[in-house]
Amino acid sequence: MMKRELKICLPVYKIVYSVCYLVILSVIQGVAYMDEIGGALDANIALLAVVFCAETYVMERSGKRNEIIGLYPRKRKARMVFRRMAVQTVYLCLLSYAGYFFFFWQRPLNLGIHSFWFLFGTYVAAVTATILFWGTLSMTLSNLFQNQWAGIGLSVVLWLVVVYSLGKEILGKFGIFAYVYRSLTEPGDVSWLWGKGLGILLTLVMAGLVPYILKKRG
Repeated sequence: MMKRELKICLPVYKIVYSVCYLVILSVIQGVAYMDEIGGALDANIALLAVVFCAETYVMERSGKRNEIIGLYPRKRKARMVFRRMAVQTVYLCLLSYAGYFFFFWQRPLNLGIHSFWFLFGTYVAAVTATILFWGTLSMTLSNLFQNQWAGIGLSVVLWLVVVYSLGKEILGKFGIFAYVYRSLTEPGDVSWLWGKGLGILLTLVMAGLVPYILKKRG
């Protein structure tokens, strides 16, 4: 069963465009210091998660698979969605962790405030929360409106609002992208964990709504 889910969730074209996305990002996004790599990736990984996870369930609405899946009990449908989200989340996390090293061709300097392992470790924690929140949001909206483009569009609109309107000044440490706006010169500043923690909490709420959305929307 898991092999089948892997084949459905990770077709070649999705692997190709996700890897290319990070390679291109590492080329066009300049960084002078290692401390800047995590911030350069975090918000952009969110967009990749939005596109990657939008069709988690709505792909079944095309062709004969919709007729077959429609006969499944609600709990089985929900388990299928959770399995697919797990597969996609693990893949995106592993890719994003590797993507951190894509920037090293620019030979970024270490400011000396944090060790490499501290920088990489905090990035791993931050980007994992980012992927969970934005991937689940996109999937939830797609299921709610029964259209992956609606899920992508609404998620991108929210992303733009959070990044460019709410951002640092309004949401502060409670923003999902608080890690991006963190102070690079304060060694003990981990206040961005509040924003990521809130993102994880909202992810759990959305996951809890999946069975009810599937019941209402099919």
